[in-house]
Amino acid sequence: RLVCKLGYSHDVIYAVPQRFEGIVTLGMPSQTQVVVSGVDKAAVHDVAAQIRDLRRPEPYKGKGVRYAGEVIKLKAGKQK
Repeated sequence: RLVCKLGYSHDVIYAVPQRFEGIVTLGMPSQTQVVVSGVDKAAVHDVAAQIRDLRRPEPYKGKGVRYAGEVIKLKAGKQK
């Protein structure tokens, strides 16, 4: 189970799906990092994508869940 505070009015709880239990493990080296590891590369990718979908990075401020080393191309705001 992973409890995330993502800026919503409630905590978001992510539980690893039953089909991935025992294949994928979640680790937290710090409060802002989640490490997804396992033996099946496709399962690790699916779990990481599901966690990222809880709050995708938005294009104006770049806030949200993103992969390590990912660069978010920010859009310009309103022009006066």
